[in-house]
Amino acid sequence: MAAAKQLSKSGVDYVLISSTPEHLFQPLLYQVATGVLGAEEIAPPIATILRKHRGARVRLGTVVAVDADRGELTYEHAGGRERIRYGSLIAATGASQSYFGRDDFADKTFSLKTVEDARTLRAQIQRVFAEAAGADEQSKRRLLSFVVVGAGATGVEVAGQLKELSKRYYHQEVSVTLVEGAGTVLPPFGGGLSEYAKKSLTDGGVEVLVDTFVTDIDAGKVTVKDKAGVERGIAAETVVWSAGVQAGGFAKILAEATGCETDRAGRLLINPDLTVGGHADIYAIGDMTSLNGYPGQSPVAMQEGRHAADIVRRVKQPGTPFVYWDKGSMAVISRFSAVAKLNERISFRGVLAWVAWLAVHLFYLVGFRNRFAAVASWLVAFIGTGRPGFDEVDPATEESRPVAERLAA
Repeated sequence: MAAAKQLSKSGVDYVLISSTPEHLFQPLLYQVATGVLGAEEIAPPIATILRKHRGARVRLGTVVAVDADRGELTYEHAGGRERIRYGSLIAATGASQSYFGRDDFADKTFSLKTVEDARTLRAQIQRVFAEAAGADEQSKRRLLSFVVVGAGATGVEVAGQLKELSKRYYHQEVSVTLVEGAGTVLPPFGGGLSEYAKKSLTDGGVEVLVDTFVTDIDAGKVTVKDKAGVERGIAAETVVWSAGVQAGGFAKILAEATGCETDRAGRLLINPDLTVGGHADIYAIGDMTSLNGYPGQSPVAMQEGRHAADIVRRVKQPGTPFVYWDKGSMAVISRFSAVAKLNERISFRGVLAWVAWLAVHLFYLVGFRNRFAAVASWLVAFIGTGRPGFDEVDPATEESRPVAERLAA
């Protein structure tokens, strides 16, 4: 989307092909899953966003083949297949969840990569709390047991929100365990910020296990092993998986078409100017790529998108290396608690970081209506005790099956 908007500045005609009709603001998916926001507030239609861009054409479909030598790609849509020629190609298909060789975990856990993922997890959360409301104590403890795997930003945010949800909205006791293979939560932050995040989670009632790996997942149970080799089982009616990513299927298609090498996660090892392999007319950006150890975060992807577009529209010369401007990182822990790191010398935490996080993410939400709706929802959820996002759920279409049934299937 950043690339498309940049191309429009020079009146360049382009076709944007997307497998989904909406433009997803992924950092706020966890708020959809926990009822803070409705899905439409973080996923406006692409066609609506680009309607004022005269040179933009938006097509719904999935690219299935690329002929790099002919400058042609093939994409599928509801009506069949179509081919389209290109002068320049910018690929930004993102990443999917990685299960580190245990693909069976995908059917036993809830991920947070798409709007549908968030809706599915939201329906599961509503189901377990609804069933627990009238259950006996033993059944209640079973239903309200959550395990979150991965203590990156998403895992920390989900774990914190689950505890808040139980205390301020459902008024029921829950068990939330956060499992992380590294030695600390929020590893990219490190030092005092990571320690603050861990303490804030622990004080809020989240059990935090670091240097610990998931070895197995069964119905109602997650088995973990710590660095000493000690295994234990944790009750878990709901398991949220946020550990690790791998490049999506299109990265493999593009690698085969261009001869570009990939890393162990399937990400394209792109050139410094963001081109792929030996093809100066093909650019790849975002989570599907690996370059200079840059983090898989939206600021990197957006800057890369603008850089590639600037070369296409000749504001920058072909071959110009991409240089990432790191504006810092932020992560929310719970209501009124967050961490922010601008650089190695400047960081802050607590309420100030939480307000800064809200302001930054509000700025990047697309469209005035979305920003207004988000502010209204945040006031209700964070100042009040409501969860506006739960009103969006349609039980007839978004009913979540219990984990036991999913395992049996």
